[in-house]
Amino acid sequence: MKKISSTSIAALLLVVFATGIVTGQTRKAGINSAAFLKVGVGAKQVGMGSAVTSMNGDVTNMFWNPAGVAMNNEKAQVSFTYNSWIGGLTQNAFAGAYQMEGIGTIGVGVMTFGMTGIPADRDVYPGNAVLQALQIDQGTASTYDYMDLLAQVTYSTYVMDRLALGASVKLISEKIDDMNATAVGFDLGSVYNIGLLNWNIGARISNLGSDVKFYDYASPIPLTFSMGTSMTPIRIGESAVTFAVDAVKPQDGQQYYYTGMEYNFNNMIFLRGGWKMNYSYLGLAGDGIDEGTSQRLGVRTSLEKGSLGAGVRVPMAEYMLSVDYSYTVFTSFSDVHRITLHVSMK
Repeated sequence: MKKISSTSIAALLLVVFATGIVTGQTRKAGINSAAFLKVGVGAKQVGMGSAVTSMNGDVTNMFWNPAGVAMNNEKAQVSFTYNSWIGGLTQNAFAGAYQMEGIGTIGVGVMTFGMTGIPADRDVYPGNAVLQALQIDQGTASTYDYMDLLAQVTYSTYVMDRLALGASVKLISEKIDDMNATAVGFDLGSVYNIGLLNWNIGARISNLGSDVKFYDYASPIPLTFSMGTSMTPIRIGESAVTFAVDAVKPQDGQQYYYTGMEYNFNNMIFLRGGWKMNYSYLGLAGDGIDEGTSQRLGVRTSLEKGSLGAGVRVPMAEYMLSVDYSYTVFTSFSDVHRITLHVSMK
């Protein structure tokens, strides 16, 4: 068993201290920039309702909990995710990690989010030099692009046989037309395996960092704290059922509870489902309208209705190929489809 270094203890204390940072915040909807960081990465993860704080051994987890990247029995992993998001937006993500003996797991991740060719409705004042000089929008093209970028480096290691700690350093960029802004963020996380029933507990603090500033207005990136647990209470031969629950507190939202389940048939076929309590409207046939009060009529409180997913794992000599798919139901927008290709090397 490895000794826990002072650095490891400090990391754990930071994660615990983060509880006070986030839960002490007054709910202020819409105060955050870089909202694309809230969009889940990975068909497997989203298929389980995003209840993945305590999950480990998957390179795509670097976009959730950096401690979940740590590998024991594999040498390297890579994954590619494509997400057809709402409103014509697309998300593309790459994650790669390599296990360095005696050092830990080093990973890199890149995620893009946005769309191109948006018609530009510009305010122009031809022939009026005074107004043209005061004009903020100096673009001239008939269309413009919106593109967000995340690039990160992740490190994770087992400081004890069952305790993994991790951290990520992130560069965040937002670009709209000819204007752009950047920020730096940090993630910290931990995952501990109790042993019985493959029971894991985990915690993470995401997006500690600088503000994104456009012109003279700066707003924080979406600081979030999460604690979660998962276990596999049913196991028959190579088949198993796993349950997971997360308690998630974003800086600009109320307390959410994410739940997920995965059925694994012979380590080859996977079926998943997930729901976000206090976030998604209960009832796939419902419209997400609350009951209202004596002072107002009911208002729409939710857009997302839950996620379903499936996956196939195919062994190939020294490699393992996995393909995962998830489907998320929305009320007012088109439904969302994600697909992830994952390759691991023993």
